[in-house]
Amino acid sequence: MTAFLIKRVLQSVLTIFGVLTATFFLVRLAGDPAALLLPIEATDRDIAEFRRALGLDQPLPIQYLKFLLSAIEGDFGVSLRQRTSALGLVIERLPATLELALTAFVLGIVLAFLLGLAMRLSNSPRLRAVIMWAALIRQAIPVFWFGLLLILLFAVNLRWLPSLGRGTIAHLVLPALTLATYELALYLRLFNSSLAAEGQQDYVRTAYAKGQSRVSVLLRHMLPNALLPLITIAGINLGVLLGGTVVTETVFSWPGVGRLIVQSVSQRDYPVIIAGVVVVCLIFVIVNLIVDLLYAYVDPRVRLS
Repeated sequence: MTAFLIKRVLQSVLTIFGVLTATFFLVRLAGDPAALLLPIEATDRDIAEFRRALGLDQPLPIQYLKFLLSAIEGDFGVSLRQRTSALGLVIERLPATLELALTAFVLGIVLAFLLGLAMRLSNSPRLRAVIMWAALIRQAIPVFWFGLLLILLFAVNLRWLPSLGRGTIAHLVLPALTLATYELALYLRLFNSSLAAEGQQDYVRTAYAKGQSRVSVLLRHMLPNALLPLITIAGINLGVLLGGTVVTETVFSWPGVGRLIVQSVSQRDYPVIIAGVVVVCLIFVIVNLIVDLLYAYVDPRVRLS
């Protein structure tokens, strides 16, 4: 287990280093921030002083080394627009993203789990077809379009829920429902196929031959094995959600990290872009590391591979 943990930690460090490197060079390709932030009447001297203040007048390798050293210390500079710590702005938006992502994640998993068990226990082809078709139709609808439909129905016509912003639990319902139902289709399909595959195994037939009930076989024998593929996919999706759901945050004006990064890209606010991407990368890597360890704990074969 120790060797497995060390291997995964080293892979995580290399991933973070790769993201830092890619982010540094990609933001440099976006153009000169002086052209956007300085007024049109700015002189060449003003532009040169502005670039010198940001360190953009130095050779690119020197900029890169300084960037890596500052990133290790957690210093990503000051926002060019708001004149405050770039990392501080990202951390300020992080609770909103965590709130939305975790709520949608738990809701999607619980719905998939309950619907998947209902499909297997009922043994009704009609019920199974209805649930699967409903899930697939929902997944086929783009997130932004489904979110707008929810706003039109529950906020505009019925006036049951607020449509924009963050504040109360009521503000969380529509964006969380939008994300949870989209992820539900993926979880449900994977969960259903895993249960169907486990149902063909010899140990299931042996359990039935011993006189165990359908519920007992499903919950005690099939379910633990069927959850293994779901753990991996759920972990990846959780990392994506925690990284910021840009479209959903934009539709519902949710003040999260994803929306902040998109706004910073349009403003060429390099420090905020880099800080946001690095924070998203860290969250994604940490979540996947936890999932790997959980998977290794559930399935000992992974630790030995």
